[in-house]
Amino acid sequence: MTTNLGLNIITLVTLLITLTPTLIKSEESINVLLPISLNLTVLTDPFSISAASQDFGNITDETPGAVLCPSSSVEVSRLLRFASGEFSYGEDATGPSPGFKVAARGQGHSLRGQASAPGGIVVNMTCLAKAAKPAAVVVSADGTYADVAAGTMWVEVLETAVERGVSPVTWTDYLYLSVGGTLSNAGIGGQTFRHGPQISNVHELDVITGKGEMMTCSPKLNTELFYGVLGGLGQFGIITRARIALDHAPKRVKWLRILYNDFSDFTRDQERLISMVNDIRVDFLEGQLMMSNGFVDTSFFPLSDQTRVASLVNDHRIIYVLEVAKYYDTTTLPIINQVIDMLTRTLGFIPGFMFMRDVPYFDFLNRVRNEEDKLRSLGLWEVPHPWLNIFVPRSRIQDFHDGIIKGLLLNQTSTSGVTLFYPTNRNKWNNRMSAMIPDEDVFYVIGLLHSAGGSQNWEELDNLNDKIIHFCDTSGIKIKEYLMHYTRKEDWVQHFGPKWGDFLRRKIMFDPKKLLSPGQDIFS
Repeated sequence: MTTNLGLNIITLVTLLITLTPTLIKSEESINVLLPISLNLTVLTDPFSISAASQDFGNITDETPGAVLCPSSSVEVSRLLRFASGEFSYGEDATGPSPGFKVAARGQGHSLRGQASAPGGIVVNMTCLAKAAKPAAVVVSADGTYADVAAGTMWVEVLETAVERGVSPVTWTDYLYLSVGGTLSNAGIGGQTFRHGPQISNVHELDVITGKGEMMTCSPKLNTELFYGVLGGLGQFGIITRARIALDHAPKRVKWLRILYNDFSDFTRDQERLISMVNDIRVDFLEGQLMMSNGFVDTSFFPLSDQTRVASLVNDHRIIYVLEVAKYYDTTTLPIINQVIDMLTRTLGFIPGFMFMRDVPYFDFLNRVRNEEDKLRSLGLWEVPHPWLNIFVPRSRIQDFHDGIIKGLLLNQTSTSGVTLFYPTNRNKWNNRMSAMIPDEDVFYVIGLLHSAGGSQNWEELDNLNDKIIHFCDTSGIKIKEYLMHYTRKEDWVQHFGPKWGDFLRRKIMFDPKKLLSPGQDIFS
């Protein structure tokens, strides 16, 4: 059923309808009362409800009472004003505060229902992006920033920006995520060591608070909201627009994968590369682990070398892959040879195991899309994804490697998915924002991107994640989880540590009824 009634009916009928609430019942028997005078497009059909009940994790199924498909930010504001008891829908007929929960949902790439609203209302942010005027992505005249509707995917930002010869400077590996979704977490990838996460590259935001207030915020305007929302897990407001920093867009990329069999050499070279500040530094750096008890993907390498790479993994049981890239165009082409020469001469990789591709800039940033297409064709994309993403302090990375990678993962019968392993710099993060990272100058991003296909079920992989967390706890390795999903308040308090007081204060300030993002289980 779709409800989108205006006031163009005869006066008497309109009055009667206006004062009559629409009752929407969810499968959890939580009633959502919406007066028709709110004039909102509310969807309760099975397809819309099902789509908003599941996410990329494919582990949870949280059924909302309804889905809002807004055509403007004003509609989202009206919804939240009513949910918080701030909206009057008729003279002497102020509606009761229903207190239902509200969650913004972009591409639904959460892992454990973080973008869900059980029994409440999910706001489909893609509707807002499609209705954005004059467009979902508007690049400034001088090309230094873009105003972007929050429901827009990052790949759409890239497509629009490169047409003007500009580009955002920092990316997630996967571009088919919404802008508002990544900014509510942090937005990390191979450029984070140099430019910081995506939340460090935002000039301004439009946000609708849990009270339905429409506010513009920046480092100088409504700063509490600005810094709270960035990395704030959707707890203080729904981002509707973000002003993203842009820079010159290069034309092409030298993309290298370099193989190591020694962990110390691997980490030493990674850390040295992220510390460089001269012109011959790399623009992108990540790392992966190739283990003999997992699927060894050799598709990047030349066909003539694929057997050689696979044999190397089998012989050593684990190979460390340094992945770097250098962007270039006609003005910077002379630097490329210097960079390649520096990497060849100074890095401690296995001789003969440096491989390079030359690809367009867009293709490099969109590289994961090809992997998605392959997995979809095999029926291995829409499977449970019990991922574990953590930040590990540099001072304990050897302990983590010995205890987890060698002591646990290599002793599993089999492993699945990709294991990311690379360092980044703390000084590229703004500590005033809500996102949490380890308290060291350098920390490692570890992504155990499991896929529960084939013989492994997601519970087994989830138990493996629990063992990893337990090892870190008992070993005193002070990790911070990313894209986490805690169910106990004490875990959230521990996660935010010294920021918990500010986090709680901002919640009271901007969402006192605790309506927003219930799927995070922070204030439930």
